[in-house]
Amino acid sequence: MQDPNEDTEWNDILRKKGILPPKETPKEDEEEEQILQQQSVVKTYEDMTLEELEENEDEFSEEDETAIEMYRQKRLAEWKANQMKNIFGEVKEISGQDYVQEVNKAGQGIWVVLHLYKQGIPLCTLINQHLSVLAGKFPQTKFLKSISTTCIPNYPDRNLPTVFVYFEGDMKAQFIGPLVFGGMNLKVDELEWNLSKAGAVKTDLEENPRKQIEDKLMSSIRCSLPTKKDSESEDED
Repeated sequence: MQDPNEDTEWNDILRKKGILPPKETPKEDEEEEQILQQQSVVKTYEDMTLEELEENEDEFSEEDETAIEMYRQKRLAEWKANQMKNIFGEVKEISGQDYVQEVNKAGQGIWVVLHLYKQGIPLCTLINQHLSVLAGKFPQTKFLKSISTTCIPNYPDRNLPTVFVYFEGDMKAQFIGPLVFGGMNLKVDELEWNLSKAGAVKTDLEENPRKQIEDKLMSSIRCSLPTKKDSESEDED
């Protein structure tokens, strides 16, 4: 006897004429098809960002809304955790033992500013104060400080203050000694500018604040110098 579910031209003709019933779909095939459909939906929203999920939420069926909402909350929690991980906001004191973990293993995309200092050196104290301000202003940069000889044994005091700038564990800039910082006249925005030039922070300053001070200084010097006419009148006297 001929199988009515067999794929033959004669059976197709008989199905069209209503002599044979429509071909039955095996249950296994139906279940497999449903699984594939579910997987395609999962792949669709798993590949989407939070913004894309919001833009395409009308395209999902009601059955998928619960799963998608759970996935959205998971994505949001991961994003918040990542953001919190990259927010520092203060200057952290470290020792030599902490150096590898805090500097070399700071993490992907993390800039690190390390100040080597000693207590009793006024410029070191000033820079620590400035760094506290900048740490609050640029919370995604990791600001660290360490007593120089605790971090690097026998580090000479003449090199203090010292500021090292790292990115993903690699040194990108170094500022060594009081002359580099301009002494006790150092302003917080000048330090910000220097760190921005090294890449550690994204400043909104448009030019080096030190240049403005130097321009004013040169202007005052020129004003105080005697002119040629004044010199001639002094010679006549």
